[in-house]
Amino acid sequence: MANTQGPQGNHDPAGSTQMFRAFVDEGPQGGRQQAASSGPRIGLILGVVVAVAVVAAVAWLAFGK
Repeated sequence: MANTQGPQGNHDPAGSTQMFRAFVDEGPQGGRQQAASSGPRIGLILGVVVAVAVVAAVAWLAFGK
């Protein structure tokens, strides 16, 4: 069972101290996950740029003549 008492013995009804400690303990792993999640974001941005370029090329070929 987790300890919900603070250092002074004050009760933390929301358990925010526990959640903070769990977050701090996961610090290095969270950094790796964040770096890994930036890859799909870059891919999404490049995909949107390519899609806009394709639409612009099709419009230029359709209306340029």
